[in-house]
Amino acid sequence: MKIENVITQLFGENVFVVWDEATLEAAIIDPGMMDAKEYQAVEEIVSREKLNVKYILLSHSHIDHACAARWAAEKFGAQVYGSKKDSMLAFSMSAQASLFHLPIQTNSLSIDNDLEDGDELCLGEMKIKVIATPGHTQGGIIFYIPQENIAFVGDTIFQRSVGRTDLPGGNLRTLIGSIHSKIFELPGNTVLIPGHGPTTTVDDERRNNPYV
Repeated sequence: MKIENVITQLFGENVFVVWDEATLEAAIIDPGMMDAKEYQAVEEIVSREKLNVKYILLSHSHIDHACAARWAAEKFGAQVYGSKKDSMLAFSMSAQASLFHLPIQTNSLSIDNDLEDGDELCLGEMKIKVIATPGHTQGGIIFYIPQENIAFVGDTIFQRSVGRTDLPGGNLRTLIGSIHSKIFELPGNTVLIPGHGPTTTVDDERRNNPYV
């Protein structure tokens, strides 16, 4: 498996392009691109590596993770996968842009394929396990790839921090419960790849995260 990362300017959000090296099947995780250079960076990765984008995957539907999802789906001939528990957030992209005073044009987003806890997606020879981790949003999910010992955790948990819960759909008690019951149940050496900031591990966060 290979991973490339595009970091957006306004929110420092991590957009990931992930692919199976044997088949070149790819997923774009949390496409929150907001300016031309960011869009171009994602296009260049797909073009350079000759990737077949199979999935657009959303860990949740906040604008900094999902505003370019429909563009990516149409550009690369894929569909948008995420939790429909976040449908209202996805529909409210324009309202989210206004809330944060963002200088971008965006439209309501529909989620093409609903993902639920325990679902699995195939990316070449890899299996991506969907794990529901509500709390940051009602439909928050993470993408765990056991063969690679990694999990893309969106804004559920960060290095020494956790996702904010003061936005619509957020609940701190639910978030902490998700971290303990889902993320901390993964093997301790699992690499956690968050939606913002650097990677960490399950063991590191169990020992050192002051919020949990």
